[in-house]
Amino acid sequence: MSEQFIHLHVHSAYSLAEGAIKVKDLVKLCVKNKMPAVAVTDTNNLFGAMEFALEAAKAGVQPILGCQVTMEDGAQLVFLVQNEHGYQNICKIISAAYMGDISKDGASASYEMLETHSEGLICLSGGMKGSIAQNLFHDQYEKAEDALHRLKKFFGDRFYIEVQRHHQSDENGIEDALVDLAYKHDVPLVATNDCYFTDRGAHKAHDALLCIAEGRYVTE
Repeated sequence: MSEQFIHLHVHSAYSLAEGAIKVKDLVKLCVKNKMPAVAVTDTNNLFGAMEFALEAAKAGVQPILGCQVTMEDGAQLVFLVQNEHGYQNICKIISAAYMGDISKDGASASYEMLETHSEGLICLSGGMKGSIAQNLFHDQYEKAEDALHRLKKFFGDRFYIEVQRHHQSDENGIEDALVDLAYKHDVPLVATNDCYFTDRGAHKAHDALLCIAEGRYVTE
């Protein structure tokens, strides 16, 4: 069998002031690289869901609807929709996030919402932005385990720990502990790439986009 990689953590241009991938370009890349499916997981919104679903289906690519959601503790999780019920639940989670008290950092969802609206959703740990990885990075192993137990309780066998390799020291430093934790608690691993642009050549332009969004300089 030829090796296939399906991207499950992709930010389109609908990840406002973050993503730089147009939906049509993403679908074309999948066709070009013979990828049978792809997920779009924009930050705290499903703005591109309809356009993405229509464009992907038209091109013969399986669209996987999803979202990267900021939680009340500042951590981020990725949710992938399994079925219609799951789509309804992710809509409820995001809506509740915007209906609550919005901090200076934007909307955030409660873990209570996850407990009652997890059906039909696959949960990914969020990579370095997730609470498990962050706790491991700060040598807080027990807190990392607590975060894992909570998500496993909510999602059961629909919870996966993300392993990402962006050649960054923080990821490299915790990978062994992250994998060991997954094996210890029988949680499956999934390889993902936190994508914000289409290819290596777009890196500088994307860096400038982030600087504009954050009011900073490229030299920083």
